[in-house]
Amino acid sequence: MLRSSVARTAATPDGHVLGSLLRRYEGAGDPLSCEPVAEGLLNHGYFLATTHGRYFLKHHLDGDLGAITRQHRATLRLADLGLPVAPPVPATDGRTVTVLEGRCYALHPWVEGRHLGGAALSPAQSRRLGALLGLVHTALEQVMGADPHPPRPAYRAEAADPAHTFELIDELLALARRTRPRTSFDELAEHRLLERRALLKRLVHRRPAAGVAPAAGWVHGDFHPLNVLYRGSEPAAIVDWDRLGVQPRAEEAVRAAAIFFVRPCGTLDLAKVAAYAGAYRSACGAGADELAAAVHRVWWERLNDFWMLTWRYRLGDPRTDPQFPAAAALAVWWTREYAAVRDAFAGRCST
Repeated sequence: MLRSSVARTAATPDGHVLGSLLRRYEGAGDPLSCEPVAEGLLNHGYFLATTHGRYFLKHHLDGDLGAITRQHRATLRLADLGLPVAPPVPATDGRTVTVLEGRCYALHPWVEGRHLGGAALSPAQSRRLGALLGLVHTALEQVMGADPHPPRPAYRAEAADPAHTFELIDELLALARRTRPRTSFDELAEHRLLERRALLKRLVHRRPAAGVAPAAGWVHGDFHPLNVLYRGSEPAAIVDWDRLGVQPRAEEAVRAAAIFFVRPCGTLDLAKVAAYAGAYRSACGAGADELAAAVHRVWWERLNDFWMLTWRYRLGDPRTDPQFPAAAALAVWWTREYAAVRDAFAGRCST
């Protein structure tokens, strides 16, 4: 799930920009068509057809050349190790970022594929997905270990403070209650906010201990179904490395599973979670205790997280509304089935 401010709008590159861009790439040909395929929050993406081939053109909205270069270097090295990625095409000067009219562009090979959620994955595919993420984490440690300018860890060492959450709940409740015309979404939002406040008051003592920072490593940062392309039954490419950074690796594994394997009713398919998590642990050597601790921190994070309602009521942006019912229900179900969820990730038998 992407969590960022609303994206700046950007027009589709015109023929002049595309011509200038493609001339920097040997054998890229002349532009035939350029169609938006992703209206992302961090970047915009386009399907670019030329006289010599098909490409994915990425417009990096933030324009952080250092971060973009780091992402490109990582995917190029991962490709050399045989991981399914779509690294950028280097220009004739060897650079992978082209700056035109103050905008940063990167050209990638077009990858045919489809997105598969957990419901479409078999237990065997769930195991392969967990193994793939474990391999990504270990490979990133190998290829990024010599990064001369590593970023600061992109996570909070301290767990969410429920006092701040209570203030946010009060604000969102007031906004939801005065929305006109009032809809079924507003009714659901009010119900879930009241429910979550009651849960947090009862569970405030279970906040993760202060000063205990989990072990961190390089992670993809946004591993979910829309960022994994499948060809047939196998992953063809892991895309969108914009959140590449240093974070607790096991927490990425838990967050990813909570997106891949959540059902529309807000429960997790724990059999597939167990298959996925077992393969992940084997692939990267993560221990049961590390996964159990990650489950606890991500569970607490979910209990205190209202980013979808913040978008709707603070920013007036309804794009995440369809995700809210399942996500809100998951936090409540996860609390009720806490031990079973923890044991599925840690490979322990529930008692």
